[in-house]
Amino acid sequence: MTVEFKPKFNGVADATPVPLVLGLQPAALIDHVARVDWSLLDSVPGERGGSTPVAMEELEKILREVETHILSTPEDPYPVKAIAGGSVTNTIRGLRAGFGISTGMIGAYGDDDQSNLFSSNMRFHGVDVSRMRKKKGPTGQCVCLVDALGNRTMRPSLLSAVYLQGDELTKEDFKGAKWLVMRYGKLYLGVIQAAVKIAKQEGLLVSLDLASFEMVRDYRDHLLEMLESGNIDLCFANEDEAAELLRDKQRTDPEAALEFLAARCKWAVVTLSSNGCIAKHGKEVIRVPAIEEVTAIDATGAGDLFASGFLYGLVKGLSLEDCCKIGSCSGGSVIQSLGGEMTPEKWQWMYKQMQLRGLLLPPSYF
Repeated sequence: MTVEFKPKFNGVADATPVPLVLGLQPAALIDHVARVDWSLLDSVPGERGGSTPVAMEELEKILREVETHILSTPEDPYPVKAIAGGSVTNTIRGLRAGFGISTGMIGAYGDDDQSNLFSSNMRFHGVDVSRMRKKKGPTGQCVCLVDALGNRTMRPSLLSAVYLQGDELTKEDFKGAKWLVMRYGKLYLGVIQAAVKIAKQEGLLVSLDLASFEMVRDYRDHLLEMLESGNIDLCFANEDEAAELLRDKQRTDPEAALEFLAARCKWAVVTLSSNGCIAKHGKEVIRVPAIEEVTAIDATGAGDLFASGFLYGLVKGLSLEDCCKIGSCSGGSVIQSLGGEMTPEKWQWMYKQMQLRGLLLPPSYF
């Protein structure tokens, strides 16, 4: 059987179904993704890799310098993109565009051109943005610098950006949904806590991504409090985040982190980059290898699209192993191009990988 990518969301304002999965991104974000040489990364403040906040002036300075440090290829002569970004955005867009799951966003954006770019990009892919609030002020932006090996260095500027306040949330924001997807962040801890409270009152399951090793390192106490609450049903962590989470423990390896998370969440997943992932649900522990023969162009969105595939599996009631395998297919697809937004060609590649592994394909894309 040949699987063909047939997107149904082409920017036409058709009636959007009630979102089954909601993403909380308090501040909308535009990602400026660029493939650059090492010399620029050496001059960018903060540690290479991960995500370090910067002022808008510094972000604009980096963007100006990008023009003279671009790494182009014959296949991609202009490797710079500006798209709706952020971890939750990538996951929610991927769930809708590639897996056909109805999704929506909760958050806020400004009254500038960046907000128009964000909303039009998400609507094009069929994501419901009716729960987004427009406010006076700037929309958040982030520079995502990708080196020749596909490693990313992210510098977000959010301190001056508009964002959603916890007291602005209502039960109507969560009506009809089954899942709430979030990313940990100290800056928006108040709205995250308010969203979790209402979501649990409304019977939603909550998914949390640990964001970055810096976020876990610098705000670990608040994170542990959130995990200990019992309100987080699904938690995603990568190797670096897992190590930071257990930094005061005798063991800090991914397997120990998996056990730690699984004792506090129904589902726990630790992604291991090129070594695949490990996951636990109840007493079941699964290890799934990464897809072989994948050339990594840009790691941006790898964990986010892994989450899209994993959540698709959970929504469809698939086994823990199949959830991990689908996540590996989607995560392995997005790293083959620049940015966290999948192209039709990459979705096609992912479907073929799923088909080869006997995995459940989205019925709306046959």
